[in-house]
Amino acid sequence: MEELIDVLDEDGIKTGEILSRSEIHKRGLWHKVIVIAIVNENNQVLMQQRSYNKEKNAGMWDISVAGHISTGQDSLSAAKREINEEVSVNLGYTVDIKDFRFMFSYRTQEKINENYMDRQYHDFFILRKNGLKEEDIKIQESEVEKVKFVNVSELNNMIENKEVVERDALYKELMDYLFRV
Repeated sequence: MEELIDVLDEDGIKTGEILSRSEIHKRGLWHKVIVIAIVNENNQVLMQQRSYNKEKNAGMWDISVAGHISTGQDSLSAAKREINEEVSVNLGYTVDIKDFRFMFSYRTQEKINENYMDRQYHDFFILRKNGLKEEDIKIQESEVEKVKFVNVSELNNMIENKEVVERDALYKELMDYLFRV
């Protein structure tokens, strides 16, 4: 069954309409997503390479976790669900809602093709996880090709070389955070 999502108006307010993810993108309607940067004790960010089968940004490197907010969910619940779906940890570690640090919200719109329009409100969170290693991470192969930790310099190079999904506002905020801690 396809994921159902709350439709938003231009101001980010729920309209009361609930549609499938594909219908929302086909009609170019506003909706909400979450993005999470997982940062380890070395101030490195977990990056994921998106599956080559994805409809958008296939094979590109992206922030640790990103996903749509299902109908009836809040951002924190969706963040917890997406981490467990895309990048689960084999350490018996469970993510608690209190572990997330909300950074900011922003919105984007982009026409991918004639049948796919992204109009999204993004809620950006940072999750600090000490002791996490790449080999401890079990990826969802339908969503993610591989993962790696990168330091600030490596992330800057990836951004400059356009190897990452375009998220300029998010990366600026993330860089500010990494330099503050």
